[in-house]
Amino acid sequence: MKFKKIFTLLTVFCMTAMVSACTPKDTADSKAAAETGEAGAETQEYPIVIEHAFGQTVIEEKPERIAAIGWANQDTPLSLGVVPVGVSAANYGKVTDNMLHTWTEEAFHELGEDKPVVFDDLNGFNYEEISDTQPDVILAAYSGMTQEEYDLLSQIAPVVPYEEQPYQTTWREQTIMNATGMGMEAEGEAKVKEVDSLLEEKLSEYPELEGTKTAFFWISADDLGVFYAYLPTDPRASFLFDLGLEFPDSIMDMAENSDDFSVTISRENADQLSDVEMMIVYGDESLLETLQADELLSQIPAIANGAVILLDSTSDLAAATTPSILSIPANIDEYLSLLSEANSKIN
Repeated sequence: MKFKKIFTLLTVFCMTAMVSACTPKDTADSKAAAETGEAGAETQEYPIVIEHAFGQTVIEEKPERIAAIGWANQDTPLSLGVVPVGVSAANYGKVTDNMLHTWTEEAFHELGEDKPVVFDDLNGFNYEEISDTQPDVILAAYSGMTQEEYDLLSQIAPVVPYEEQPYQTTWREQTIMNATGMGMEAEGEAKVKEVDSLLEEKLSEYPELEGTKTAFFWISADDLGVFYAYLPTDPRASFLFDLGLEFPDSIMDMAENSDDFSVTISRENADQLSDVEMMIVYGDESLLETLQADELLSQIPAIANGAVILLDSTSDLAAATTPSILSIPANIDEYLSLLSEANSKIN
């Protein structure tokens, strides 16, 4: 099952890390990175064949015009110093006037693009707008596209979709798959190593987080009858491994019986989560008060102790918890600080 593969990968990478990845600066390090990128481009052989959920995509020559659709796929080319010809609009968290997440807009700006083309695709892919940008490749390693959508997009340009299941691509996989589709696999791998190094550095400041049993949930105050736990196959949940945290055994047991990225839990079964020490939930302070007042949900240790991180749906961090190569360095300090604060409430 894929979550076992992710668990193995993340165990290897766990406590590793991250770096701000926008425009090269005039330093020895950036010069070396640029030289590495040039060498990677020179040694890249074509055609490139990418295996994925819908078969395989063949890239015959190095793409020059890069379109990116779905969630945060544009962050890969931006982190590698490439301005996409068009990108999907951001659909969650804090969004700028250009319909982008703040770190994405900042990366565009640093690369000299203040008015990027942003597709009006919040209600489905806008094929006409995508086609108008005349892309050489369409990046969508983290997305939920269907076979039909893939077939239609492939009439525009070669498409790089997810490897196995929709919405189950980690930030590392996203970066490397997208970079491969750009003919920049080596550069993508190098960028991942930079981010891993930053994570390692940041985590060294929060040793108390190591091993805390933590899970990510979606809970609506309007209906406490059922709620949802994100499984290790979901990138926002798998990122918890990167932060030195552990998944509660109760959640891992649920993952054994699911190929999805989340699982539905009945309020009546809240007692099964007796090993959840810390929780991350989309919501505000009023939600925590509601949960603590509930006879059954208040039995979950994290709720009883108030060891809950509440994410405002209009904030940068709410979006950044589904991580990308750019969102991690932009938000890691805030995320770790909130985790540490919640961790201090565990009895």
